[in-house]
Amino acid sequence: MAASYAYVGAPTFIAAVEGRLADAGFARATDTASADIVLTFCTSASALEDLYFGDEGLVTFATPGTVLVDLSAATPNFAREINAVACVNDLVMVEAPVTVRSLVAEDAFARENLLGPVASEAELADEVRALLGAIFGEVVEVGAPGRAQLMRNTHTLSLAADLVAAIEGTALDDAAARTVGALDADQVPLFCTVSADPVVRAVQQKRFTGDYTAEMLLAELSAALMAADDAEVILPGVEAAMHLLELLAVIGGADMAPAALALVYRDEAAGAEAGLDWTRAAAAYGGGHDHDHDHDDEDWDRVDDDWDDAGFDDFDYSAN
Repeated sequence: MAASYAYVGAPTFIAAVEGRLADAGFARATDTASADIVLTFCTSASALEDLYFGDEGLVTFATPGTVLVDLSAATPNFAREINAVACVNDLVMVEAPVTVRSLVAEDAFARENLLGPVASEAELADEVRALLGAIFGEVVEVGAPGRAQLMRNTHTLSLAADLVAAIEGTALDDAAARTVGALDADQVPLFCTVSADPVVRAVQQKRFTGDYTAEMLLAELSAALMAADDAEVILPGVEAAMHLLELLAVIGGADMAPAALALVYRDEAAGAEAGLDWTRAAAAYGGGHDHDHDHDDEDWDRVDDDWDDAGFDDFDYSAN
């Protein structure tokens, strides 16, 4: 008899992988109580905590013997905590955070774009291996609880750094083109790193929508920063990327693809065309930023002051 699974979490993810699971012989159950395996994928730390430790949390109310496979971004410490409580309640906890190879892939949750670091104290059952194999293009068992999240944390840092660097490169090219002339669209990637090239292409093609969203990347970076804080490591570059993505979310881009971060560097008209609203930033941060890139020196001083007021220069670099 085929193993059954239930799913709790972001609907876009299960919509992308449900067909692959069916092809692998898995039937979707209507509720968690009747499922052999429960898949979870939350896009915020608070939602993940509520799902597992809330009033009807899975670690307390799931049927003993159930396998819980969490695909969410979390800190290594939180992953270990979930595992410990699950074991006490006779549940099998499998930590398998979704890790994308490319933030800007057109089909973000395609099997070949998903890497699955997996950690569990228990030996993985055959059906669990088959389920993970249907979701991920590559499954890497990394050992004890917490290690899979650590692997995803470090991977996300590299992806975010490449994203911001590529977007800032295109922003500079666009701005400088006013005086020296623009490169042809097919010339720009010739001068990019291999990892930045897909981001440049996505920005050029205005691929600002997709299943993998800025909100999901924010959740991953937030987990990475919390993990760094637990380890007393300072990551100012990640904090800067977080502020930029938070700004994108504030002006209406939380559900847009990460390449939409490029719109933060453009004028209001470009943002409005994509459905963004810069007046939300003024309301949220209490500043008067008019987001007009055609500034003289006096204008730039004023804009810099506005961004200071918004907190973009007030990073807390202390480990505590």
